[in-house]
Amino acid sequence: MKNQTIYFKKQPRIIATSTIAGTKECEGVIGRYVEVALSDDMYGETTFEKAECKMLSKVIDGAITNAGLKRDEVDMLVSGDLLNQIISASFAARDYSVPFLGVYGACSTMAESLAVAATMVDGGYCKRVVAATGSHFASAERQYRYPLELGCTRPPQSQWTVTGAGGALVADRGEGVKITAATLGKVVDYGITDVNNMGAAMAPAAADTILTHFRTTGEDITAYDLIVTGDLGALGSRILKDLTWEKGLDIGENHVDCGEIIYNVIEDEYQGGSGAGCSAVVLNSYLYSKMMSGNLKRILFVATGALLSTVSSGQGESIPCIAHAVVLER
Repeated sequence: MKNQTIYFKKQPRIIATSTIAGTKECEGVIGRYVEVALSDDMYGETTFEKAECKMLSKVIDGAITNAGLKRDEVDMLVSGDLLNQIISASFAARDYSVPFLGVYGACSTMAESLAVAATMVDGGYCKRVVAATGSHFASAERQYRYPLELGCTRPPQSQWTVTGAGGALVADRGEGVKITAATLGKVVDYGITDVNNMGAAMAPAAADTILTHFRTTGEDITAYDLIVTGDLGALGSRILKDLTWEKGLDIGENHVDCGEIIYNVIEDEYQGGSGAGCSAVVLNSYLYSKMMSGNLKRILFVATGALLSTVSSGQGESIPCIAHAVVLER
């Protein structure tokens, strides 16, 4: 590792993905790319949390099946989610007789799990690893803000937690998208305390990781077709562009945000999408498809996470955030 950046010499690759998304999410452009489009956000379950766990299991199995493999041919599962004690990932892991690493990076979990999976494969410890995460709007609202039954008014700076999940099969060989490097982020806290303003809270962490990545690698912004952040939303995306521009890096022409892509930012979604499932769904459906077809050749995937809890927020704490970057090449 050099200045937070890992270079993967063996270039592990994503040989298969799987995605599932809720009814609202599938109304936009993502609906044409997801593997499973739900007609019922409860997914046939009795609670939102059980539905979230079921979605995660679906994409884990989907990634394995799409890679032409069986469960016992996978060496490890790396997964996490937004709920306390990452119960969606931990409960889903009960069905797989493979080593399990539970990770928590809030909405940055997809990038974190990919970085861990690629490290395990590149180091020769595993040949095939599934990296997966997801979220559910209703379970996240209940945990971090207010139960839906209260009918609270959402402020204009808020985002809509994505109901969806995405999984990727990372292998040491095969046809797919290569993972060539990862820049691991540091916790950054600019003192934001508004639990509805995730974009403002996470943008500084995204800027820190992106600036570190380009400073470490010595690359030019034109080396990437896209710099893709995870769930900053419309407001956070604008803040990110300002923060990097102030440091001499103009990402304006190359930057897109998963939170803006997934809903096309229409009025009901306020600033766009958020949640661990947001970047997981966009990456493993829309972006993966674009890379496999050759429309995108190299992207910097920077998923961002707000590391808060109801306890810390209730005690008046600010919101520490993190962002991890993964280099994907076709």
